Amino acid sequence: MFLLGSRVDDKVRRILRAQTRARFSYEGVGRTLTLLPGDREMHRGQFPLGEGSLVFYRAKDAVRQWRMFDIPWIRLCWPDTPVKPGSTVAVLAGIFGIWMVNLCRIVYVIDEPRRFGFAYGTLAMHAEGGEERFVVEWREDNSVWYEVLAFSRENHWLVKIAPAIARRVQKKFRRESGLAMQKASTIGNTGALRT
Repeated sequence: MFLLGSRVDDKVRRILRAQTRARFSYEGVGRTLTLLPGDREMHRGQFPLGEGSLVFYRAKDAVRQWRMFDIPWIRLCWPDTPVKPGSTVAVLAGIFGIWMVNLCRIVYVIDEPRRFGFAYGTLAMHAEGGEERFVVEWREDNSVWYEVLAFSRENHWLVKIAPAIARRVQKKFRRESGLAMQKASTIGNTGALRT
């Protein structure tokens, strides 16, 4: 679904309310936690954030605040959504005031002493069908990393006719998400999440 203009909040709220009981639009829900399905295209991006516990806890807070979506052409509705299974968000990708609405629901949360993150899965109103996981990890060598891992298949007719463009957009999102997390995790950075 596409929305026009900058004042889309009320429309997005109505869409989210209408999709509260919507099912996931793909098979293999939760597979980013275990084995990835072989019939889907898999993508991974890993980004160094720094070293030590302070960087890890800043990164963990950044994931809780959805800071990985602090990207100019992406709008998350809403960044105050709690990171817990069942929470649903709308991810809007836009250019020139035209927004493509993509709905996702959190499948699971990872909350371990040295790893934190979550995966969300697509609902029917999404250009792709699949799952994406966002995790920060404080490794044994004291380094802290952010990883985006996803599997997907084309869902919307526009994506089906131009899959190469969709893959480029996904790659751009992973790269810019990594940059956003690097910025959010930098010691001394107190910037707030763009809303």
